[in-house]
This record gives sequence, structure tokens and C-alpha cells, in this order.
Amino acid sequence: MSPRRARGTVGPLAVLALVLTLFAASPALAASYRYWSFWQGAGGNWGYATEGPSTARPADGATLGFRFSVSKDAGAEAAKPRAAADFDAVCGATAAAEGKKRVALVIDFGMPGDAPAGEAPPQEGPRTACAQVAPDATAAEALASVAKPLRYNGAALLCAVSGYPRSGCGEPLADGAEPKASASAPASAAPSPGGGSGPSAGLVAGVAAVAALGAAAVWQSRRRRR
Repeated sequence: MSPRRARGTVGPLAVLALVLTLFAASPALAASYRYWSFWQGAGGNWGYATEGPSTARPADGATLGFRFSVSKDAGAEAAKPRAAADFDAVCGATAAAEGKKRVALVIDFGMPGDAPAGEAPPQEGPRTACAQVAPDATAAEALASVAKPLRYNGAALLCAVSGYPRSGCGEPLADGAEPKASASAPASAAPSPGGGSGPSAGLVAGVAAVAALGAAAVWQSRRRRR
């Protein structure tokens, strides 16, 4: 193999090795998170919400769930509320009111092991409440009507429900270590439009960056072999 061809082969391999190293070492890709996840009920089951509570506008008769836990990012890996997604069980005794919609809420403060250092869940089991709100109210507004105070961060991520936890908001937990509390918006701050339901945005961005680097390495290898 000529020296020129050797250089053309080693370069892309080195880039790929660096990509794999960054992928394995990145805490944003490998860490767990302690946060409030947002769920929507359908057919008695929970499905991870595809948008944040500040933009989701549930219909009359909807069932929403919120669960605080330590979870691997978001989606199927996140811990679901520990009560069934049953609208009738929560709102069956609440009469419909003109000009209002009923939204069943299941609020699960999680297990003691999920609590930040020095804190404990406000109650052991999930709390349920039937919110009666305006027809165009968001999920965040329905939650605020029954579980104040709420706290959000600058990216509209839900940080606290009924004041729990007192600080922190979705920090990555590396090897079970306690994260440093980050500054968050005050309890009275309203979520901005488009807020997400979990820290998955950082994970998606990391994966996209890694994929882009990998694609560049492959393109460089093919170009030099021509």
C-alpha cells in the first residue's frame, strides 16, 4: 500500500474512532434523568406525550398523567404513573359544567428512591384530581388548577408540581451521583410555547451530531479512494 493511500485510509478511521469515543463518553447520551414526565391516557393505558404540557390542549374527557422519577431519558424507558388512565374513576363524580371541560389528572410523586437528597415525595401513592377548565385550556393550565405551585425552567420543562421537588430540573445523573441544582424559573413563571415533556431534546441533538460526524467520516473515506 502506498503512503498516500495509507494516509487516506487512516484519516477516516481515526475520525470514526473519535466519534465512537465521544458517543460512549457523553453523559447526555448515557445518563439517567430525574424529572417530571408527561403522559396521555388512551384505552386505560398510558402513552408518553408527544408534546409538552404548555402546548397540549386536551379534549373534554381526556386523562393526563404526570410522574416524577429517575428515568433513562424519555419515552418507553420513563416510569409511568402508577394509577390507571381511567377518566371515569377520577371525574365520574364531577358533573359537567357549561363552558368548561373536564380533564382527569393522575399526579404521581414517585418513590422515595427517586427523591433528591434531603427530600421525600409528598405522598406515597398517586394523587388524582378532576380539573374543570376552559375549553381551550392547555394541559399545563389544567394541572395548575389542581396542583399549585408549579415550577418551570427557561425551556418550559416542568420542574416541580405542588412545590416538589424544591430545586433542580431534569439534570443528568451520572453513575447515580447527585447533580448540582440548576437555576430554574420561579413558581409563578408560565411555560413558554413549545416546551417539551422531558430531556429528550438533548439526547436527539447529541445523536444527530454523532450521526453527522460519522457520515462525514464515511464520505471522506470514499472520496479519497476514488
